[in-house]
Parts: sequence; structure tokens; C-alpha cells
Amino acid sequence: MPPSYTEQRQTLVNSLENEYFDLVIIGGGITGAGIALDAETRGLKVALIEQNDFASGTSSKSTKLIHGGLRYLKQFEFGLVREVGRERAILHDLATHLVRPEKMLLPLTKDGSYGKIIASVGLMVYDVLADVEKEDHRRMLSPQETMQLEPLLNVDKIEGGGLYSEYQTDDFRLVIELLKAAQNEGAKVMNYSACQDFIIKAGKIAGVKVHDDILDQEYTLYADYVINAAGPWSDLIRKNQEEVKGKKLHLTKGVHLVVPFQNLPIQQSVYFDVPDGRMMFAIPKKDVTYIGTTDTTFTGDLEDVRTTLEDVHYLLDAVNHYFPTVHLEPKDVISSWAGIRPLIEEEGKSASEISRKDEIFVSEHGLVTIAGGKLTGYRKMAKRAVETILEIRHEQTGKKIPKCKTKKYYLPGNSFKNQKAVKKYKKSLAEENPNTSIADIDYLVDLYGTQCEEILSHAKTSSIIMSEVRFCIEHEWVSHLTDFFIHRTGRLFFDIESVKSNLEVVAEEMSAMLCWSDEQKNAEIEGINREITKATVFE
Repeated sequence: MPPSYTEQRQTLVNSLENEYFDLVIIGGGITGAGIALDAETRGLKVALIEQNDFASGTSSKSTKLIHGGLRYLKQFEFGLVREVGRERAILHDLATHLVRPEKMLLPLTKDGSYGKIIASVGLMVYDVLADVEKEDHRRMLSPQETMQLEPLLNVDKIEGGGLYSEYQTDDFRLVIELLKAAQNEGAKVMNYSACQDFIIKAGKIAGVKVHDDILDQEYTLYADYVINAAGPWSDLIRKNQEEVKGKKLHLTKGVHLVVPFQNLPIQQSVYFDVPDGRMMFAIPKKDVTYIGTTDTTFTGDLEDVRTTLEDVHYLLDAVNHYFPTVHLEPKDVISSWAGIRPLIEEEGKSASEISRKDEIFVSEHGLVTIAGGKLTGYRKMAKRAVETILEIRHEQTGKKIPKCKTKKYYLPGNSFKNQKAVKKYKKSLAEENPNTSIADIDYLVDLYGTQCEEILSHAKTSSIIMSEVRFCIEHEWVSHLTDFFIHRTGRLFFDIESVKSNLEVVAEEMSAMLCWSDEQKNAEIEGINREITKATVFE
């Protein structure tokens, strides 16, 4: 008989304890995943640990946009706009199926944040700074053209509009593909493995003590260097080896709501003003529209971040104010997510005013912490973090600093030159799989790219979702129902009914593949039901 899942994990833990690493990374979100790939491709021996599931924190709770940073122009952060804009173009090449073009409408209103001249100049500057391709350059619209594009807007307030280019993604998939790429290069990655403490030798960090949640055992990882990329948990990690003083994290909460598309049938994504002076997104995605986000200081339990009824009213009131015929109510919300942004504390600034720039701290014991930043800028963040380590190593040993190779490192599932190639691929798959719906083909290619062929192959003797389960367990470190339904497929966010209708059969399949006891299986079902409640019940 082949070894069980637990036996395989035990073998991996045993091998980790017997190896010595150049670098251990704490945190399996977008930043940690990016660092793992960057470091491995420069020749470092890397291990990455994550206390929960990969992408379970901030990196699955964003607005799902690889955006060029238009809103940062209001804060005069031109350098940030330039960097994230250029990174957006790079990411579109690296993960073409995952980073998809999206037209964004910026309506201009009499009492809005952007006047006609400021919007026109701002969008022109945005095109230049973000290296937007000519065919995607901004187009300024008359009031009539704006209303024609989006009839749900308040005709009495519209003075015009701007149509510009953005990109939509599935943030959690980007993390998983980065980790798979890093593993393909040789990195050892472990979810459900929490940093308990640091190993200190001669006053310097020499590794980490880890608790494996699945095996319920402790083990140690020895390394020359450790990077703390734990996002909102970064300061808690820092406290294990130093007093956190000077610059520290300012945590803010961002909430998104999902409603049926028919309840908010916008024709394209809209970036619009809300009454308190902030701005918000409304983004259609197949059968739903999602809206967000809030930006409020968070001081609660990081393991229990929730959407409150106050959050719901704030977002719905903003939508109803801007789209007066919609009349959304709390009962229209079918799902939601709430995430925490790890911003760098800046005295005297409100949550929405704090810069999204990343910063790196190096402790006296040698712990390198990177915090702040944005999803779009993850590759540059990773580059800066790895080069901080390599510069320290150069000073200590004289070793050269290898060049970054991730600018042209195509992620798993991507063999596409452009979106036309993606569409052509979808069409060919539909012809080869006549019993699979176009909607399922779209869904699979958008999430898995060319890897979906393995899923479709197994689906010929099973169902799409059962084949997905198998693929995610065998290739993507799925250990729990929540891993599959939330951080691999996003079904809890965008197709919550499919979670409810498939819960029992998926639990049965995972139970067989992972050798769960009946007690474990029941606990797993209770766990995903708690997440459903968390996403749909607001207090």
C-alpha cells in the first residue's frame, strides 16, 4: 500500500530536521511565496513555513485586482504608481490566465473626488507611469457616454467619466502557483507549521522551532538566515526575539460583500466615490458582483476577523447612494470576506491615508522582517527582501549577489502569450470536452491554466469538483475542507451554493484520500460550516 498522507508528512518533517537551509521563510502568503521563488532561483536552499493554510490571511482577502495604483495618485505617491503599474504588466506575462484585463469605469460627479481636468490629467499620468499599452489608454467620456456604459448611475449627478485599464485576478491562486514554482525549483514548503520560537547561537538567529499542527509535534529548522513575512502577524513574530519599538504595524480591516449579479447588474467594473470621501470598487464576476472595501483600524483577534453588520450597512449604503435604483439590503448579501492589511504605522494619519509602501526591518539578532506593500508589488518586495539577505551574506562571506530571475519566470499553468491565446485554448478544450459546460471550462482555465487538462481527464470518470479535489490534494497541499473550498477554488466567496451542495460528497472523498476517522470528518464539516456562517451572518 502507498504511504498515507500522515506518513508522507512525517517523512517530510524528518527530512527537514536533517537538512540545513540557507533561508527559512515564515509566512505562506504572497510575500513569502514570492521570496521563496526568488531565493531558490538564485541558488539558495529554502524552507517556508505557514502557521495556517497558504494564502489564508491577507493574500486571499484582497479586492482581487492587480491594479496600477490610480488611487495612489491622490496621495502623490508617483513612485508607487510607477512601480506597481510596471509590475502589473510583468505579472500579466508571468500568469496570463490568472491576471486578466478588466476595463474600469471612473464616473465623474459634481461632488466627487475627481473633477474633469484632474481625472483626465490623472489618468493620462497613470497611463504613462504604469506603462499602459496604447490600445488600453484611458478614454474620457461625456455624460451621455458614461450613462450608456453604466445605466445604473445617477443621471442627475454624472458629469462625465473615464474608462481605463486594470487587471483582475484570484489572489489565492497566485500564491499557490508561486509556491508550486518554488517547490519545483527545490524549496520545501509546509502549511500548518507555526514558528514557536527562534534558535539563537552566538547572539544570532540560527533557525526556528516549529510546531506541526497536523502531526501535533515539534521540530527544528536550522538556517543561516530567517525572513519574517507573516503579514499581520509580523510584529507577533518579532516579539519572539526583540522588543517591537520604532516602526510597527498598523492593522486595518477591509471587507468585501458579494451579491447576486442580478441585484447589482453593472456592465463593467466601477471605481466610485462614497459619501465619506473614500472610493470603492464594484466588480462583476460571472454570476455575482462583489463590492468593497472598508478601511478601518483593527485591534481584535487576528484568528477571528469578521464582517460586521456595521460593515455591511456602510458598503450597501455607499452602493445605494451611487446607484439609486438598486436598493440593496443586508439580505441580498450571499457571501463576504474580511481581511487585515499590515500597514506601517505613521503618526497622525488615518487608516485610509497610511502609505501602502513596504519596509524592511533587520533586528539585532538578524531577523529580517518585511511588511506593508500591495499584492501587485509582491515580486519587487520579494526581490528587496532576498537582496537584503544576500547583501548581509556578501558582507559576511564575500559571496557575490546573484541576479533576480523572477521577471521572466512563467508560473505553472501559463503557456499563453496573450488573452487571445487563452480564449483560443478555452475554445479548443470545449471542443475536446463536449460534455463539459463552457462555464466549467472558463472556471478551470481561469484558475488552473493548462493544468486543468489533468482535472478534465479525471472528470471523464468522475465530476469536475471531485477531480478538482483530487488534483488539489495531490499537487497543492490541501489538508482540510477549508483549504479546498476557500484557498484553492474561492468557492466560498463566489459560488457559496456549490459549497453547500457538494459539502458531503467532497468530505467523503477527502476523508478517503486523507484517511480521516469519522470524528475527523465530522470536525471538518463543522469547520467549513463555521466559515459559511462567518461569511453570511453579520452581527
